[in-house]
Amino acid sequence: MAGYLDEFGVKDAQRERRNRRIVISTLLAAIVGVSAFFYFRDWSEERAVDRFLTLLKQQKYQEAYKMWETPESAKFYPPEKFTEDWGPMGGYRNAAALKIEDVDTCGTGVVFNVAYPGTDNFGLYVDRSTGVISFAPWPRCPGAHLQIWRFLKSRFGGG
Repeated sequence: MAGYLDEFGVKDAQRERRNRRIVISTLLAAIVGVSAFFYFRDWSEERAVDRFLTLLKQQKYQEAYKMWETPESAKFYPPEKFTEDWGPMGGYRNAAALKIEDVDTCGTGVVFNVAYPGTDNFGLYVDRSTGVISFAPWPRCPGAHLQIWRFLKSRFGGG
């Protein structure tokens, strides 16, 4: 009888550890997945705006306008007006001073809130399906939106 109860509860303890590991692994995978989704969901639109601002800094206005160009843009925002606004004599001539303050995902696109010294903030809109950049519509992204990054930054010292 010396070893009769030695194994009592060992299988239960192993099962409990295995279940705990499964639950913790599942939670970690969900956290990583959700974090990756929110981090990468606007990745291509952010790259488009970065490229646009880089082209403006390099004074490649025709290439920057191609990122803005649609069949309607020639009528409503022709290249001459674009260069007048963004070019060397324009109101936003110093592209290095443009600062993206926050990003808001809106249905079919993404709005980047841009600050420029001496002017009111304005929005740049990137259409998800075409990658075309334009000024953000007004009102910007109507309706409620999750502002997770803004909340985290306000809580943990990001601004």
